[in-house]
Amino acid sequence: AAICMPPADRNAHHAIVLGEERLQRGVVDEDWQGDLDLKLFAAIRLCRFALPGMRERKWGRIVNVLNIGAKAPGADSTPTSVSRAAGLALTKALSKENAPHNVLVNAMLVGLIDSDQWQRRHKAIGKGETYEQFLAGMAKGRIPLGRMGKAEEFARMACFLCSDAGSFITGV
Repeated sequence: AAICMPPADRNAHHAIVLGEERLQRGVVDEDWQGDLDLKLFAAIRLCRFALPGMRERKWGRIVNVLNIGAKAPGADSTPTSVSRAAGLALTKALSKENAPHNVLVNAMLVGLIDSDQWQRRHKAIGKGETYEQFLAGMAKGRIPLGRMGKAEEFARMACFLCSDAGSFITGV
């Protein structure tokens, strides 16, 4: 969750955990607990910390950064898609509980964004393609715009949700 408060109070949370070992041994309770701790309980704890001050000031913005697996889980995506779906439910509930206090709570579902993660994957399995060809192949048939997003595009959307221009948006 990204907490949008006056500049002195800013904080953020976003995490991804992937593991080849998990794929080989199957999902065990420790995987579930670790993923829930990292993706769901971290957001709960951050919101629990920030919400009282936001409610007292009658102003606040929370942007919970999830991924598209929260709404459209893929195969072999547990436990992460489950913890992200729970994060989306948390966002919806908090948006309704806090809107009367001018605290707006939204989620942003990350799709395919050009990042170091994809650069590492290209380096590992690039198959002789240029990085641009690799990204185009990742986007083909998956993204209506036909290209991966850019980090700055995602950041601008978060800034919009935290700005006065986004002051009538909550629960999405």
